[in-house]
Amino acid sequence: MAEMNTIMAWTFHEEVPVPEDVQQLLVDGEYAETAYKTIRDVAVITNKRLMIADRQGITGKKTEVYTIPFKSIVMYSTENAGRLDFNAELELWTRAGHFKLNLNKKVDIRRLDKLIAKYIL
Repeated sequence: MAEMNTIMAWTFHEEVPVPEDVQQLLVDGEYAETAYKTIRDVAVITNKRLMIADRQGITGKKTEVYTIPFKSIVMYSTENAGRLDFNAELELWTRAGHFKLNLNKKVDIRRLDKLIAKYIL
């Protein structure tokens, strides 16, 4: 397992269609809301959690999936990108620790903010 500091930050590049193989990971009553492209992988937001896939190795056949249940989030913040900034930021404080998500300007930070608020408030 990677060190905690290494796995606490990801970058979302743009919204993409939800991959079909995500369905096999969902529990009863759970559905995918949206997905975002990361460097090699995809992050999926459902009505219950945020899942981030992390492909490993040269071929990328080994995949680790991180899950942040919405019920574990105790606080979050969003910061839109300024004129000279490349990324907006979303920070999550959970019972497991602090996570930082960088969001490319192609990602609508306010849409993502509302989606998270919908499930944790």
